[in-house]
Amino acid sequence: MSARKLTSSVSSPCLIALLFYLLFASSARSGEPCSQSDTSDTGKVSRLYLRDGSELYGAVIAETSDSLMFKTVSGLKLTVARTQVKNIEVLTGRVIDGEYRRVDPNRTRLLLAPTGRPLRAGQGYFSAYEIFFTFFSVGVTDFLSFAGGLTLLPGAEDQLFYLAPKLTLPLHSEAVNIGAGIVYGNVFSSNSSGAGFVYGVGTFGSQYAAVTVGLGYGFAEGEFASKPVLVLGGETQVSSSIKLVTENWFAVGADSKLLSFGIRFFGEHLAADLGFMYPLSDEGGMSGFPFLPWVGFVYNFGTAN
Repeated sequence: MSARKLTSSVSSPCLIALLFYLLFASSARSGEPCSQSDTSDTGKVSRLYLRDGSELYGAVIAETSDSLMFKTVSGLKLTVARTQVKNIEVLTGRVIDGEYRRVDPNRTRLLLAPTGRPLRAGQGYFSAYEIFFTFFSVGVTDFLSFAGGLTLLPGAEDQLFYLAPKLTLPLHSEAVNIGAGIVYGNVFSSNSSGAGFVYGVGTFGSQYAAVTVGLGYGFAEGEFASKPVLVLGGETQVSSSIKLVTENWFAVGADSKLLSFGIRFFGEHLAADLGFMYPLSDEGGMSGFPFLPWVGFVYNFGTAN
């Protein structure tokens, strides 16, 4: 068997194994919420801002008229005068191994493909993929979002626009999220009916480690493709600001694949993805440099859930 055929034949099983490793190998450290011993009786984590610029993570466990007792995530109890407190913010992250880990603000997408997670009402983001492909999305309700964007290709006589509404099921579950949507695109000056993609997607796991499975059909000029495209993705958060992401496309009934792996760096609102994509077919992969670079920048607004 040639090296190319061997690579093609083992890529799918190895990929599936990788996805489940990303989900389950990290579930012990990232799937458990804050314990009551780490924070308050409610298990919520708060950030205490002091007037000297210091920040503490933990919970308020007792209060008086002129002071409060604050228990940090490491278990240290401090009495703080109210005159020293600037603000207290309740957070959505969790304490894992004694460390506070924020929620990825860009959790509704892998590198490009959507996850099954919803944008809540008032949440949204602005993104730029490969610099020239802009995208804006906003949650209209807790389970319905509208998105769209356009290309900004320098020197191009015309630009592409695209629309992408998405509906998610009201499951009220972190472990299971199911959604469906449409991606439609066309050129501004075109007389054609454009092209697009109709899909369903499910994400299974926590905010910190999950597997995403999607299935969709492309369409153009009013006709749908006879066979679907399968998307398999996975994510695992390794620190408070770093997540590993993989996103992979398989044309059902064909030997064409698009494999990818990336690293996401994020803060409270901004996320940046650096990834590598690898097209693969019966003829093998790319010649020359073996990967297509992927870069994405996303600014998220609204409160994470």
